[in-house]
Amino acid sequence: MALRDKRDRPVVAVTGMGVVSSLGTGLEDNWTALVAGRSGIKEITRFPTTHLRTTFAGTVDFPEVDPRDLKLTIGELAIDEAVRMSGIGKPGDFPGPLFTAIPPVELGWPARRRLYEAVGPEAGEDAYDRMCRAAGQANDREEFERSMYGYVSEKLADRFGTKGAPISLTTACASGATAIQLGVEAIRRGETEAALCVGTDCSVTAEEIVRFSLLSALSSYKGPPEEAAKPFSKNRDGFVIAEGSAALVLEDYDVAKARGARILAVIRGAADKNDDFHRTRSKPDGSAVIGALRATFEDAAMHPDEINYINAHGTGTPENDRMEAFSLDKVFGERLRNVPISSNKSMLGHTLTSSGALEAVISIKTMHAGVIPPTINYKVPDPDITLDVVPNVAREGNVSVVLSNSFGFGGQNACLIIAAEPA
Repeated sequence: MALRDKRDRPVVAVTGMGVVSSLGTGLEDNWTALVAGRSGIKEITRFPTTHLRTTFAGTVDFPEVDPRDLKLTIGELAIDEAVRMSGIGKPGDFPGPLFTAIPPVELGWPARRRLYEAVGPEAGEDAYDRMCRAAGQANDREEFERSMYGYVSEKLADRFGTKGAPISLTTACASGATAIQLGVEAIRRGETEAALCVGTDCSVTAEEIVRFSLLSALSSYKGPPEEAAKPFSKNRDGFVIAEGSAALVLEDYDVAKARGARILAVIRGAADKNDDFHRTRSKPDGSAVIGALRATFEDAAMHPDEINYINAHGTGTPENDRMEAFSLDKVFGERLRNVPISSNKSMLGHTLTSSGALEAVISIKTMHAGVIPPTINYKVPDPDITLDVVPNVAREGNVSVVLSNSFGFGGQNACLIIAAEPA
């Protein structure tokens, strides 16, 4: 008899996971660093930072890889680990669709400079017109392909043999969780028996540092880089930009069991809620974040009392941490004080569009290991945020149901409820 969830839908299992981050390549290296409270944040060396307010990041450094291809490379590494762990299908022949969370694509400064310098100026021509003329003359197919939004997803689909048109998506910092949500929904609808969900982001460039600095979003801490990310602390001053990739193999629970796969976890709930209040700020009443949380519990047919660990979005920006604490309090009430809630970003930094996928993988590993990664750099508690943030040192704990939060710029919010076993 087919196993169904409380809403009479196929149960969605996780059978494979893979990770690349500033802490290392592979799930075990990352987990070892996380439970040790080790930071992957360091001074940036790939470009000059002399005149930048922020000079550190959680970079993934593969010097042999063209920087333009870095997010593709680490996406491949994460997927390869996840697919091998799952044991699904044949190599290069994945039996389901691909959902890729990835940042928006546009010509960055280096590409614009190459094009601008490729041709001489003409009378009456401004810089933008000159660049457009150069682009038309360049006939550079490789540059053109890299500037296409679906480039990475199409390359990953070719490499791993996924089925159907690969889906690329961007919902700001909620993207990784959204990719998982889309995979879950496809399996629940009966469109596929398996889905490959990945988030990959390598956005540490001088251009991005300047852009986020102009938004007053980045930490400009002047001490050791590893101490810069301070989620939920009173002296938090912004997020630390980082790079990373994570992949999950999702399957129909019955199909996975029938083929003898190891069930790592089940996705019990997935939902999102958006608002149009501001490009970067949350709606002051918290309605979008609260709505995402409540919709996720409704999707899972669960009560907040069943959660025994929260993997926080926890960016370390003054507003995000306050809004996350406020919204959780509205949903959980007094019980929130007894639920451990920690931020992986205190060690990984904020990997932007891939963060939701990374934190989903870490949430599952938390359940397996019975150890909760800490929120490091928690030295100055914020009296307005009275949460158990698992300060500074990992903690043993019996974790069987996790809420993982992902809240993005532009009011884009997504949450996941992940459990060790089906309901």
